[in-house]
Amino acid sequence: MTILEEHILNSEILIAGGGMAGCCAALAAARCGAQVILCQDRSVLGGNASSEVRMHIVGANGTGRFDRGRELETEAREGAIIEELRLENCIRNPQRSASMFDLILYEKCQAEPNLTLMLNTCVTSVRLNGDRIESATAERQSTEDRFTINADIFIDCTGDGRLAAEAGARFMEGREGRQQFHESLAPETADQHRLGSTILMQARRHERPMPFVAPDWARKFDSAELKLRLYATPGEEEPTHEYGYWWAEWGGVLDTIKENERIRDELLAIVMGIWDHVKNGPEGTPAGADPFQAAHWALDWFGFLPGKRESRRFIGQHILTEHDLLSSRDFPDAIACGGWSLDLHPPEGIDAPGLEPCTQYPVPHLYNIPLSACVSVNRKNLMFAGRNISATHVAFSSTRVMATCAAIGQGVGTAAALAIQQRQEPTELSTNPKIMSQIQQQLLNDDAYLVGIRNEAATDVARSARIRASSEQAGFEAVNIVSGQTRSVHGSAGAPEGRAFPGGHRWMSDPAEELPATLQLEWETPMSVNVIQLIFDTGLHRHLTLSHHDGYTGKMLWGRPQPETVRDYQIEVHDGSGWQQVVNVTGNYQRRRVHRLESGITVKQLRIVVTATNGVEQARVCEIRVY
Repeated sequence: MTILEEHILNSEILIAGGGMAGCCAALAAARCGAQVILCQDRSVLGGNASSEVRMHIVGANGTGRFDRGRELETEAREGAIIEELRLENCIRNPQRSASMFDLILYEKCQAEPNLTLMLNTCVTSVRLNGDRIESATAERQSTEDRFTINADIFIDCTGDGRLAAEAGARFMEGREGRQQFHESLAPETADQHRLGSTILMQARRHERPMPFVAPDWARKFDSAELKLRLYATPGEEEPTHEYGYWWAEWGGVLDTIKENERIRDELLAIVMGIWDHVKNGPEGTPAGADPFQAAHWALDWFGFLPGKRESRRFIGQHILTEHDLLSSRDFPDAIACGGWSLDLHPPEGIDAPGLEPCTQYPVPHLYNIPLSACVSVNRKNLMFAGRNISATHVAFSSTRVMATCAAIGQGVGTAAALAIQQRQEPTELSTNPKIMSQIQQQLLNDDAYLVGIRNEAATDVARSARIRASSEQAGFEAVNIVSGQTRSVHGSAGAPEGRAFPGGHRWMSDPAEELPATLQLEWETPMSVNVIQLIFDTGLHRHLTLSHHDGYTGKMLWGRPQPETVRDYQIEVHDGSGWQQVVNVTGNYQRRRVHRLESGITVKQLRIVVTATNGVEQARVCEIRVY
C-alpha cells in the first residue's frame, strides 16, 4: 500500500531537470507555442548555478587562462535566453545574491503560460512502447504525490540522465581510449575515470579576528599538497578568501552517481581542511601567525550539494569529438554555439597534488553543436541537453560549461517545439533540411548565434526596406541592421574564416551629431506591421555573469546596464497622412525587445528614435525585424 496520491498529466513536451539547460529548453519550447512540463527534483532552479552550488556560468567567451573577446571584433558571449537572464540578473541583483538568481529563474518560468513548473518533483521511471517513450512517472515526496506524465517528446536535462537511463537509452561513461575516436588528448587506454565534483564555499571579512576550529574529521593539507592549488590557476583568481575553490575536486575515480553521498562527505572534509589551512596555516605554523592574512575572515556559507561535472553521456545520432570542436566543423543541423576550452582535470582531483588542477587547450574558433548530438540513437522521441549530450570525454570537457549547456537547451527546446508543430519525430529532424532551416531561423530570430548562419526569414519585411539614418559611422552604416548577423565575430578566436562574415553588423550613429538619432525604414508599397523586434548592443565582448568571486566580477560591469545599450527610444510609423508613435520605452537594459502592435497597422515608413543610451555617446542597433 502507498499513500502517494496518483495524478495523470498531459503535455506535448516533458523536460526533466531544471538546471540552466532545462530552464532554457523549457522557456524556448513554451515561447515557441508548445505545452511544456518542467520537472525539477530540487526546490530551486539553476542546477550548478543555483544557491545550492553557486558556480558562475561560463561559456564561449572563456575565463581561466584564455579570454575570447574584443570589442566590435570578437563578441563571443552567448545571446538569446541566457543573455536575457544574465542582463536581468545584472540589474536586479547588484548585491550578487545567490537566492536572487533562484528567484529570477523561478519568475521567468512561472511567467510563461505554456509552461508548468513542478519543483521538488523527480522523474523515477518511464513507460515504453517499442522504441518510443509513452509516459514518465514523477514523484513529489514533499506532498505525497505521484504523477503519470504523458507527452509526445521527452527531453532529459538532468545531468545524470535519470529519465534517459530509465528509458534504456544508450550511454557512455568514463574516458575513451585515444584510438577509438582518434583524439590526441584522450588517454592511451580507456577507463571509467571522469571529472570529479566540488563543494564551493564563501567567506566574509569581519572587523575582529574570527577563530576557526576544524572538525576532527577534516582533511589535513601541507604546503606541498596545495602548491599547485591554493589560489590556483586558471585565472581570474588573485589571492582571495571570499569565494572558492573550484579546484577542491574529488571523486573522479568513483561512480559519481552511485557514490555521490561518499563524495559529498569527502568534499566536506576537504573544504574544512582547506579552510583550516587558510585560517591556521599548515601543521607547525607558530601560534598567532597568520600566513594567509585570513585572521578576520570567517566562513559564511558552504554547500552540501556537490557541484558535479561528469557522469553519463548519452549516445546520439552523432558523437561530438575533439576534432569536431578544434576544426569548428560545419554541421548542417547546428542548434547552438560553444567555445570554452578543452578543459581536462585529473580524475583524482586534489589527491593528485603533483598535477595541475586542470589543463586547458583553447579551441581556435567558436564552434557549432549539432542537433544530432542531442537526439537519442535508440529512442525516437528522446532528446537531451546539458552536460549529458552525445560527446566523447574530451569534447564534453568543452561543451559541459553552463552557458554552453543553456544555449544547447534553447536549441533543443526550439527543435522540440517545431517537431510538435510539424508532427515529426525528433529522430527525423536533423536530416530534413527544410525543418532544420526553420529551427535555425527561429533560433536566430530569438537572438541565438550559430556560426556561419544568417537571417533568411522571408517574412521579415525589414530586409526589403530602404534604410537610412540621421547619421552613421563608417563600417557601422544603417543598412547593417539587415546584415543577417547580430554580432561581429571576425576577430581573433572568433568564427573561422569563410563563416565569420566580417563587418560591424550594427548601426552606430555619429556621436558628433548627438542624440536623438533616427533610423528609418521605407517601403515602396505599404506593409502590414504586427511585430517589430529590435536587437541592441549589450557588449558581448565582455564577461557578464553572476559570480561570488570579486576578482572575476571585477572584469564585468555588474549592477548597471551595459553602456552600449539603448535606454530610451520610440517607434513611430507613417501611414501616409502623418507620423504616429506606437511604442515608447524608457529604462531599457535588455538586448532583445519585441513589440507586438495591438492590431496590424499598414505603414509605408517606420522609424526608431533613440533619445538616450546607458552610457555611450552614440545609438547602436544590431538588428530590426518587421513582421
